[in-house]
Amino acid sequence: MDRRPGVSARLKLTLSYVGFLALAGALLLAVVWVFLLRYVPDNSQGLLGVSPNRYLLVHTFAPAAAVAMAFLLVFGLVGGWILAGRMLAPLTRIRDAARQAGDGSLSHRIRMPGRQDEFRELADAFDAMLEQLESHVTEQRRFAANASHELRTPLAISRTLLDVAREDPTRDRGELIERLYVVNTRAIDLTEALLLLGRGDRGGFTREGVDLSLLAKEAAETLLPLAERRGITLDVTGGAARTEGSAELLLRMVTNLVQNAVVHNLPAGGTVTVHTEAHGATSVLRVENTGPRLPTLTEPFRRAADRVRTDEHAGVGLGLAIVQSVVRAHDGTLDLLPRPAGGLLVTVRLPGTP
Repeated sequence: MDRRPGVSARLKLTLSYVGFLALAGALLLAVVWVFLLRYVPDNSQGLLGVSPNRYLLVHTFAPAAAVAMAFLLVFGLVGGWILAGRMLAPLTRIRDAARQAGDGSLSHRIRMPGRQDEFRELADAFDAMLEQLESHVTEQRRFAANASHELRTPLAISRTLLDVAREDPTRDRGELIERLYVVNTRAIDLTEALLLLGRGDRGGFTREGVDLSLLAKEAAETLLPLAERRGITLDVTGGAARTEGSAELLLRMVTNLVQNAVVHNLPAGGTVTVHTEAHGATSVLRVENTGPRLPTLTEPFRRAADRVRTDEHAGVGLGLAIVQSVVRAHDGTLDLLPRPAGGLLVTVRLPGTP
């Protein structure tokens, strides 16, 4: 924003110091006049014929008072300028850091030395803001780069299939259409996951009362056919766990956790347990599954090599990243704990409601 140049804060503080000293000096002279000079007789003989009269005292005192006032003004200007500079020095460092952040340098920190005061609190708050901003910007840049790479893959495959069909008109069109359908479905799923991630990170949703136990049952019913095909036992236990948030996002969170527990499980004979409960002011959701000892990552698009699957439930690498985003948007916490015997224990804690 373009602004007209104005008086600096340092000059304003200096002038305020000078004004205060001038006012104090004027009040002091007024006190001298009211309580001293006004009681001195104003005649040619003075007091009892020996003391000077008011005329002599005024003419003797006035030049000295003028010199003292002039000294106060000069002293106020110089001292006020120095004091204002020392007082505003922390603001100068904060201003320089803000300008560097505006130019794109988010790694700079103020780290104000000295004891705690208002300026140090402001500098510490600014450093914390810069740290969070740098973390979010870095995460968004990495996310955008990975998303672009992931979206480019199905588009490149589609183009290759179309090029092959154009160069070979005798190729089976049914097979081509089926492969294009699979690739397009993956691209749509990936795009929806990206939109869901962005929505969760922004927190732009209407909050309403939600029972996690009902969402757990709904997700289990949806994924029960998948679990039965894989020979996995899917159980839902516990009681009501109420919270406030988006029912759609929370259902997607629970569904992703249950699907992740089913897909990354034992080849046969595995189990998945979904448990909900309320602990005071906290609503808890636990998803525990058997399976191999595998690393579990919540960073978007990052998966271990042995976790990448080729079936219809391979996902797009955003399952746990979406869970983390939804939990963060609902002011909750997400804990991922590998089980000693294999598998994973996922615990989601959200603010509860009566």
